[in-house]
Amino acid sequence: MACKVRYLLFFQYYGTKYSGVMRVPASQAVLGVQNYLEMALQKLQTIGTPTIYISSRTDSGVHALCNSAHVDIERLPGKHPFSEAVLVQALNFHLKPERISVLKAIRVSNDFHARYNALSRTYVYRLVTGYGHQNLPVFERNMCWAASESFDLEKIHEAAQILLGTHDFSAFRSINSETPFKSPIKTLEQADFTPSSSLLPIDSQNSDVQFWNVTFKSNSFVYKQVRRMTSALVAVGLGLLTPQQIKFHLETGEQMNYSRSLMAPPDGLFLKEVKYAETDLKMDKASS
Repeated sequence: MACKVRYLLFFQYYGTKYSGVMRVPASQAVLGVQNYLEMALQKLQTIGTPTIYISSRTDSGVHALCNSAHVDIERLPGKHPFSEAVLVQALNFHLKPERISVLKAIRVSNDFHARYNALSRTYVYRLVTGYGHQNLPVFERNMCWAASESFDLEKIHEAAQILLGTHDFSAFRSINSETPFKSPIKTLEQADFTPSSSLLPIDSQNSDVQFWNVTFKSNSFVYKQVRRMTSALVAVGLGLLTPQQIKFHLETGEQMNYSRSLMAPPDGLFLKEVKYAETDLKMDKASS
């Protein structure tokens, strides 16, 4: 008798090549990561057409060190459910041409939902100072934002502390939000601005070059909130905004205005982690 099994998949991707993580019509010139994951699943000779449910939406150009999704897989009669390791190997085999990789598969209960069971999502935005975008090493292009020459770090840290906690983040919501009725009240658990490093060794003679990580953690975010908060912190670091102005916008919900050169592009944004309760990731497979 056929048995339907639900798996939680953790996967990563280089977002520059895709329209975003979500599925788009197959007729579209640039497809989403979900399109390719589902095409790989369809090659596993299962019953029906597997549909995956993404935990965390990312836009075109945004990368993921680790995103997640769940999928129900029903094998042909007489076939045992895929082991977690075999499923990962099979999917990666069919994903070989793409810059997408499945990191892990975990069998979960049939009522588990990758989006709604997530406890938190952590994003990292990579910045670099001391380089103009045109001078970035080729391996850093589309992987960070060349923002400026220098930052006032004390002011940035002050502004980041203001963002922490539970607030109405309407001021940081995209005006063109596709989900205008989603609650803008979010709890920001982490807002850090810390030194980082290049992906590969860089010219050590250029002492002005410094990479930075901007890290935000919350249960969920409003549309483009992370990029807009990053833009605000950069503006504070450049002296174009004050921490007090950040507080004003946060308290009033008044939209912040960004010049085109100061709107954080998608290139430097990475979804780092989607966290779940340990109890959600452990189940009695013998009784499932």
